[in-house]
Amino acid sequence: MSNKLFVGGLAWATDDQGLRAAFERFGPVTEAKVITDRDTGRSRGFGFVTFAEAQDARTAIGEMNGAELDGRNLRVNEAEDRRRGGGGGGRGGPRRGGGRW
Repeated sequence: MSNKLFVGGLAWATDDQGLRAAFERFGPVTEAKVITDRDTGRSRGFGFVTFAEAQDARTAIGEMNGAELDGRNLRVNEAEDRRRGGGGGGRGGPRRGGGRW
């Protein structure tokens, strides 16, 4: 099992520090990050928590999946590795909106 957890269902007000504080009781957290929209800076409603130990991550899933944080029920599970290749932007195709490169 990975040490990195996906945390969905976050309240808009939850920030990195609040996310870390909610999970630290299960063990040392090496990183806690709420993902934000690059244009608005507003939370996208999910984030990631990485533990130093896999056992702590397993315990956190069991305790925090469905738990409430800042008025919202969380969805917590093991983070999946992002798939490389395929899809995505890049140059070479028509561009929407008629903008220039």
